[in-house]
Amino acid sequence: MSENKAMKTKEKQDVQARGGEPEAEVYMRPAVDIFENAEGITLSADLPGVSRDRLSVQVEGNALTIEGQTAIEMPEGMEALYADVNATCFRRTFTLSNELETDNISAEMKDGVLLLKIPKRAELQPRKIEITTG
Repeated sequence: MSENKAMKTKEKQDVQARGGEPEAEVYMRPAVDIFENAEGITLSADLPGVSRDRLSVQVEGNALTIEGQTAIEMPEGMEALYADVNATCFRRTFTLSNELETDNISAEMKDGVLLLKIPKRAELQPRKIEITTG
């Protein structure tokens, strides 16, 4: 049992910032698939364990930031001796093209997968030109 506590203490020291500063927040980069079609782009981000109320999607200028925090619930009276995942926060930032309409982003969260749809500006979307006879 004391060996496990020593391992836990050693891991905390490894994460601690240099110079004895307080521990810095550690983030994981979620896996993201990006698809493009004529109407815009779709991002599909894997955020296992992140609930809708612990998720933040923000656009500032041309930067899209996805942040989420997992809540690992431990049964009462139990303590984790070891965990493969030390970070409980996700963060990923993307630079968006000027051809995208950032005011009309739609977001949907289902089964730990965030789906963002970012449309292209209307004037950049393909359109069919009607031909008349004269």
